[in-house]
This record gives sequence, C-alpha cells and structure tokens, in this order.
Amino acid sequence: MRDILTELEDRRAEAALGGGDRRIEAQHAKGKLTARERIDLLLDQGSFEEFDMFVRHRGTEFGVDAERPAGDGVVTGWGTINGRMVYVYSQDFTVFGGSLSETHAEKICKIMDMAMQNGAPVIGLNDSGGARIQEGVASLAGYAEVFQRNIMASGVVPQISVIMGPCAGGAVYSPAITDFIFMVKGTSYMFVTGPDVVKTVTNEVVTAEELGGAVTHTRKSSVADAAFENDVEALIEVRRLVDLLPLSNREKPPVRPFFDDVDRIEPALDKLIPVNPNMPYDMKELIAAVADEGDFYEIQQEFAKNIVTGFVRLEGQTVGVVANQPMVLAGCLDIDSSRKAARFVRFCDAFEIPILTLVDVPGFLPGTGQEYGGVIKHGAKLLFAYGEATVPKVTLITRKAYGGAYDVMASKHLRGDFNYAWPTAEIAVMGAKGATEILHRSELGDPERIAQRTRDYEDRFANPFVAAERGFIDEVIMPRSTRRRVCRAFASLRGKRQSNPWKKHDNIPL
Repeated sequence: MRDILTELEDRRAEAALGGGDRRIEAQHAKGKLTARERIDLLLDQGSFEEFDMFVRHRGTEFGVDAERPAGDGVVTGWGTINGRMVYVYSQDFTVFGGSLSETHAEKICKIMDMAMQNGAPVIGLNDSGGARIQEGVASLAGYAEVFQRNIMASGVVPQISVIMGPCAGGAVYSPAITDFIFMVKGTSYMFVTGPDVVKTVTNEVVTAEELGGAVTHTRKSSVADAAFENDVEALIEVRRLVDLLPLSNREKPPVRPFFDDVDRIEPALDKLIPVNPNMPYDMKELIAAVADEGDFYEIQQEFAKNIVTGFVRLEGQTVGVVANQPMVLAGCLDIDSSRKAARFVRFCDAFEIPILTLVDVPGFLPGTGQEYGGVIKHGAKLLFAYGEATVPKVTLITRKAYGGAYDVMASKHLRGDFNYAWPTAEIAVMGAKGATEILHRSELGDPERIAQRTRDYEDRFANPFVAAERGFIDEVIMPRSTRRRVCRAFASLRGKRQSNPWKKHDNIPL
C-alpha cells in the first residue's frame, strides 16, 4: 500500500512540473506565471479540484510520441471564487508551447460540459501556440469541439477568456465567442495570421504587438474588453468580475452587503449639467453618485469612449449601466458605440441583470464614413438589443435626447419600465437651431426673427414636460435624488416577468 501511495505522489509531482524546471524558468523570465500558479491566484485558497491530471496525448507522428508529459499542456478542474463555484482551464505553455492536441481539447470539453450541466461559469486562461501540428486534423477537430461547446454555453453560463500569452490562428475563435476577453499588456496577443504570414501575403511589415497586442484589441478592434499590466492584476480583476455575475442563466446575480445609504442625497448633481448646452460634462460622475460606494466596474473602457458600459451595485444587487458620454463626440451614437452597447445589453438580458440607461445623446454621428460603414445596421443592433430585452430597464434622460437616438436609448416605446428625466432634459426631433431653420426656412434672411423662433422652439420643446404630458416620461425628478429614485425603481421591478413571442431565435441585424 505504501508503494502505491508513493507512486501516486511521484506521478502528481511529475504532472505538476509540466514541461520541467527549465521551461518554467523561461516562463518566469518572460514575466509570466505558470498554468498552476495562475489557477492558485484566481481561485480561493485550497479550493481547486483537478480533473485529468494524468491524461497523456495519443499522437504518434513526427516523433511526438517520444515525449508524453502528464496533463498534455492544460490544467483543468473546478474551484471557488469568493465561495461560488467556477470551472477553469489553464493552458501550460511549458508543454509543447501549450498547443492543442486531441486529448488537450477533450479535457477542456469535459469541464465545459460539466459547467453547463451544473450551472457555473467557465474561465479559460489561454497561453497557447495554437493547434499541435504533429496531430494534423485531429487537433483541428479538437478546436471545433471546443467552439461548439462555447456556442452551446453562450447565454447559459458566463464565459470569460484571459489571454495570457500567444493566441493565434484557430485558437482565437474560442475566446471570440465568450462573453468577456481580458489581455495582459506586453505578453499576450491575438491574431488569425501572424506577422510573418501577413508579410508574405500582403507585404505589410508589422510586429506581433501592433498586429494583435493588448492595445490594438482594446482600442481599435474591440476584440478585448480590458488589458492589464501583468498576470496578477488580470486574475484579480477576473475575480472581481465573477463576483458581479450570476453563476448561470437559471440564477439571479449575487447580492452583496452594502454600506451606502439608499436615500443618499447628492446636491452636486443639481449643478452637473452646464448652463451652456454645448458644454460637456463627465457622465461617470453621475454613475459614481448613483452606485453603492461609488464603485463602477467598467467594460471596454478604451473603446468607443462616447458610450460607457459596465456594472454597478444598487442596494447590493448587480446592475448593468449604459451611458452616453458627453465628453467624447458630444455623446453621439456611432458604429462603434452602437456595437459596444448592443453586445453589453444582450449579455445583461441573457443573464437577468437589470439595465440602467443614462441618456444625453444629440443623435447619430453624421458623415459618409458612418453611412458607408453601415451605421444604419449597427445602430439597429442597439435598437434591437433594447427592444428584445425583458430584464428590468430604468432610463434617465439628463440633457439631450434627440431624434432616433432618443428612441434607441431604452425609451418608453422599447418597453422601458421606468423612464425618468431631469428638468434639464430636452426631448425633441432635433436641436432648436436646426429645427427652426427647417420650419422657418423662408425667414432665414432675418436673424432677429430666426433667433426669436429658436427661443420659441426651446420654450416649447427644450424641456421634458411635453414627453411627460404624453406619459413617455414617468416622472421629472430632482437630480440630487437620483440614487433614491433609481434604487426604488429597481426594487419595485424585482418580481418582473416578461416574455417575447416564441421563436427558434431572432435575426438580429448582424
């Protein structure tokens, strides 16, 4: 018996070493943690339960069978984050460069199947050179098996991908299907084809960082949701995000203790809106004033900054926030901001996370660049996302809500539950100046007359009361009381039940 126990301990020690001490040192030299060190940081101490530690690859071609390390380049299992169960896989770059083989894929698929069955998030720590070339089509089939499970799990359990090293070729599509992608600056990158292939095919000379680094994907492509300085920071932020999310679509988001007064009055909000309607202000000040303890977890902070998305807690409960940002492009909607917000709204709706929408939008960004890029279809994505969402929706218009952008931003007509406005709100087809020049075109030669007409239009429409008269605005509220009114609105909606007509699935304008 003692010999058997000793053998088990020896086998475990061998598996824990992965590719060996030399390769572990090389990993550390790059500023990267090992696969097991990452899991230890991500999960609660002592909570990790590993699966398939002793699995070995079955490849025989090109001499690959001479090296058959236990675990085959990926560590899989489950554990807890703040006491709540998650499933995790962590690719081990010290074993065949973390490349995906048939058995490597089977290990990932096993925990994804269990996550869906048991209702818990899946977190993938990606650090892989791609498909294992020596296994040919078997490794490609393995990728497709993982993709299929990503698709089946979408909207069932939250899926989070952390790119902590290379992620190239087919390997990028699994993270792309998941709900959130985090990257590590300087050590992670994602691209379909690498710099060498790009140079051969298109004659472009580009570095891996320029082609698919963290800055590229957080600021330009929007593939990634955030980038962090190192492995440790990235894993801490994943823990923070998981703590905001439900375990599955069968559960409500977690409720945490809060130490903030629900009836807190914020007199500063009465002066947030500048006297000059063309002056910007920071919408994040309002978000912080409304949130429990001023805590805001922003998503895609570096992309499409004219709209802000992220999570807050209200009375300890998770709420998704979508807010126009007047500091950037005057808060206009455009292609990028519409895509960013639409995806966020659909995630919240899939996982029963209520949505707070803060509106200050002068319209859609004009220009040939937007029209040629398909702003009509992209704007329709946001419209569609809000219209199909059945979660509690509370909307607050702070200043401008003009034209179709008023409709798109969770208006009463898209089944908004509570639609509030500040007294400074202006709800109209367009701004007073533009409207006057159209309505009174014949008087354009008389500046004084036009100025009077503009003032008349402002008096009639540059306020929230016309919409309130028709019931499109439920209440005009004092800015200082916003937190209390919003919290009470969501509290009254906790029992909301709403469903859409039966369909196999919708046909959102992708």
